[in-house]
Amino acid sequence: MGDLLPADVLARMVAADPGRPRLTWYDDEPGPTAGERIELSARVLANWVAKAANLLQDDAAAGPGTTVGIDLPAHWRSLYWALAAWSVGATVVVGDAATGADVLVTGSPAAAAGHGGDAVLVSLPALARRHPEADDAGGAVDEARELATHGDLFSPMSDAEPGDVALAADGVDTAYGAVVAPEDGWGTSPRVVLGGALEPVLRRALAAWAVDGSVVLVRGQRDDLADRFASEGVTVDARESA
Repeated sequence: MGDLLPADVLARMVAADPGRPRLTWYDDEPGPTAGERIELSARVLANWVAKAANLLQDDAAAGPGTTVGIDLPAHWRSLYWALAAWSVGATVVVGDAATGADVLVTGSPAAAAGHGGDAVLVSLPALARRHPEADDAGGAVDEARELATHGDLFSPMSDAEPGDVALAADGVDTAYGAVVAPEDGWGTSPRVVLGGALEPVLRRALAAWAVDGSVVLVRGQRDDLADRFASEGVTVDARESA
């Protein structure tokens, strides 16, 4: 990909076709968000990313050298937070080490309260207006209440270098210049279904978007997935367990 950076991938999607769906989310996990389907165009995804990146840069002074832990499942919100961290030039940390990062993005009030640094408390439901346990999060930013106050456009104060660490997972560091990597056999403009652990979902989403593709991200299990994937035009099943 010639040192194509994550922020470049997002910018190219917006430039190519801002209204085309690039991220479709299905939540089949039992609980309050079961049954959710959300579709984000390139423009809408970029808007979420810009707001989150402005929050990271303005409120947490995040930039190159900052680690941003994403303590969330593979979810549509996880994807825009990762893209936001990459937009400011920070290192995304996932897995067990996420809670030790400089900035923590988490759905857990206890983890936010115990972090000791900048923390963002995320509500997973699409229509959340505040986290119901925000008062227990030790002063963390309540994303549902505060993200909307940040700007719709983002300009980084510093850019990442290709050799900077973009993704840290399970003791393995991946540089910015290597985190966007093609997948053999996907072709051009694939419609890729993803699910499973966050780290491979992040990598494969970048791989799909880098070749003008789109992502269908699923969580949980149900019996009619073949019909769903057919209706969504899925061309590649890249779920971790698939």
